[in-house]
Amino acid sequence: MARARLVGINHVALEVGDLDAALELYGRLFDLKLRGRVPGMAFVDMGDQFLALAEGSGGGGGPDHFGLVVDDRDAVRAALLEAGLQPHGNLRFTDPWGNEVEVVEYGDVQFMKDERVLRGMGLSLEKTDDALAELREKGLAD
Repeated sequence: MARARLVGINHVALEVGDLDAALELYGRLFDLKLRGRVPGMAFVDMGDQFLALAEGSGGGGGPDHFGLVVDDRDAVRAALLEAGLQPHGNLRFTDPWGNEVEVVEYGDVQFMKDERVLRGMGLSLEKTDDALAELREKGLAD
C-alpha cells in the first residue's frame, strides 16, 4: 500500500484557561492578526499557517493537537485502519502515547510550500480553488 507523504505542519492547537487573557498575552509578545473567532476558540494567523487557541481548563487533557499536511489523506486513513488505530472526525487520531493528530490534505488548506521545495521533495501538488482564494485574499498567491 502506498503511504502518504508528510508535507508540513498546518497548525498547532493549544488549550488555554482564559481565551481573552491568552490573546492579550500573545498580543503583547507578538504582532497578532486574528484569522477568526468562534465561541471558545480563536485562530491566530501565521501567514499560511495558524495557531488555534481553545478555552478550557488550561490543564491539559483538552484539545491540544497539531495538524499535519499530507499529499494523500485517504492513504493515511487506510494506514490508520491497517495499524488498528480508529480515525475520527474529518481525519484525526490519537496515537498510543496520547498525542492528538489532525491530518489535512495539502490541496485543501492555506499552508503552501514553495514550488522549489515541493520539487526537491519529489512532489507535484495543486491547491483547490477555495484554498487558492483564501491565499489570494491574503496576498499570498497570484
